[in-house]
Amino acid sequence: MYKKIHRIGLTALLLVPVLCSAGCSVLGFSAYPIAHVMTRDTKEILDKTTRHPNVPRELAKQVRPTHHLAPGDELLVEVLETEDLTIQLPADQRVMADGTIDLGRYGRVVVSSMTIEQAESAVQTVVSNTEQKSVRVNVRLIQPIHRYYVIGEVNSPGAYTLTGHETVLDAIMEAGGLTARASACDILLARPTSPCSCRITLPVCYRAITQLGDSTTNYHLKPGDRIFVARQSFCEEMLAYVKGSQTCDRCCRKQVACRDPSLIESDTMDFMMPGMIEIPPVDPPAFDAGVSATLDPVPANDDTTSSRRPLLQPSAAEDLTAPKNSTRSFDGELQFGDVIESDRQ
Repeated sequence: MYKKIHRIGLTALLLVPVLCSAGCSVLGFSAYPIAHVMTRDTKEILDKTTRHPNVPRELAKQVRPTHHLAPGDELLVEVLETEDLTIQLPADQRVMADGTIDLGRYGRVVVSSMTIEQAESAVQTVVSNTEQKSVRVNVRLIQPIHRYYVIGEVNSPGAYTLTGHETVLDAIMEAGGLTARASACDILLARPTSPCSCRITLPVCYRAITQLGDSTTNYHLKPGDRIFVARQSFCEEMLAYVKGSQTCDRCCRKQVACRDPSLIESDTMDFMMPGMIEIPPVDPPAFDAGVSATLDPVPANDDTTSSRRPLLQPSAAEDLTAPKNSTRSFDGELQFGDVIESDRQ
């Protein structure tokens, strides 16, 4: 009698984990999840990654280098300033797998690995040679082939077009955000590397980015980046009420609140890199068409005196109240808000 009770109790004890696992699987969780699991190798490489690598982030973005055309890029080709209506080009063009675009009766032109300017020159040469006269052509890049990928526990995983400004947070939001099964502590950014080289994996602190505005792990995306969101394990789900509000092991645990009002009211747009220039409006009465706004570079050790005025720049908000004739020396690097003036030649 006691042996039967002992067997029944032992059987029930062994069935409890199985039933719990089955119940969690029905609810969407599993003790042994198969899909979207961060492997041991990945965790090992991620743990060995430099804590704060020197890479572009949300507040320190970088301008992309010159784009070289590749198969899949979408172009707009159009003829400029012509009275001959017979010169027509197919407007929307996609660079084919062989690196060419189809110009109709003008034939195919190889543009792969070219810059936009080089492709424009090649198309213009072909059209001008066929028409036996000079024809101006404009080529614009409508949609580059560059992609980034969001994989794992997001609502809309897939490949997305990279326009150049996206960060990790932009990518996750574009993919519909995290699912209820996502592990907030197991999110990473993996960058493509060659077969025999080292691997680049960067940890992503999702809660710090969204709740504290910490841009440390909100990296500026590059072509080919993969954002992987792992699925919660059974243990994570069971301990969610205990550890769910704790900071992840790979994230900063010493966040400090800003108490300086000047920091809270500061403009975060100061992070933008050189290369995007905002030209201030010109006062119509003071505008002179004969005045040049281009500064020629002055060679080093040149004893000649330039007739150009120094560069004016409101470097901070308090400088806006300074007299208009205040100046600073030109340090060789333009900053936002700079105004370039020169005397009449």
